[in-house]
Amino acid sequence: MEDFERALRRIEPRLQRWLGFLLLGKKIEVRGADNLVKAGPNILIGNHCGSFKDVAVLLRIRPRMIFFTANKLIFTRESLDGLAQKHLRRHFKELGPMLNSMLRPLKTRLIDFVSGNVTSVGTIPVALESSKREAMELCEDYLRKGRAIVALQGRGRVHPDAPHPYINAFKRGPAILAYVLYKEDGIVVPVTPLAMFGTHRPWVTPGTIKVNVGAPMDILPHLSEDFSKSIEGFRKALEVRVKALFLELIGA
Repeated sequence: MEDFERALRRIEPRLQRWLGFLLLGKKIEVRGADNLVKAGPNILIGNHCGSFKDVAVLLRIRPRMIFFTANKLIFTRESLDGLAQKHLRRHFKELGPMLNSMLRPLKTRLIDFVSGNVTSVGTIPVALESSKREAMELCEDYLRKGRAIVALQGRGRVHPDAPHPYINAFKRGPAILAYVLYKEDGIVVPVTPLAMFGTHRPWVTPGTIKVNVGAPMDILPHLSEDFSKSIEGFRKALEVRVKALFLELIGA
């Protein structure tokens, strides 16, 4: 852990400058900041509809070092560049290629910074289309060492035709982690639910990003003799809570 912390301290000044760039035009408002767990094992779980801006916001409001689960494609320069071009096309349509060309020098520096440091600060690579067993084992190890991991739910964009465009159905992973840590190690991992709104707006578009952090939850109320029932109960409870936090943000 000391190596990860040392690496973060080394890049922190540059990281903060890049976060300002990625959040250009955006203000951040946070409710429930006192609910962020400041020590010991923790899973932060929330909606993911703003691509890189979700990550940038959490890095701005963190009270401690946090470790992200992330698409393995951001770990190499070439694949990250492809993701960046895809993002520009999705959000800026026909202007995407022009913006990519205009921003190339700055974009190249950002891609070099991310791909060159993402491993050294302990980011957990996830293969989105294949087995996640290796990533799960690494998450378990981090939690046993008292670290805080981030498990955002979704593919980083709004889905207009979905039942809830801003919040995808939650995966079972965080609930399984909480279950395993309790059953195997007797560790009750607090899982912090949070909702974000405003990160879906395109980069540089002025606006306010709102974050609502709920009180930590844990697996204990959902434990039963049936593994699947325990996992599904906690998974659903986390999803329901994040949806409620989101509705509070938009005043519904």
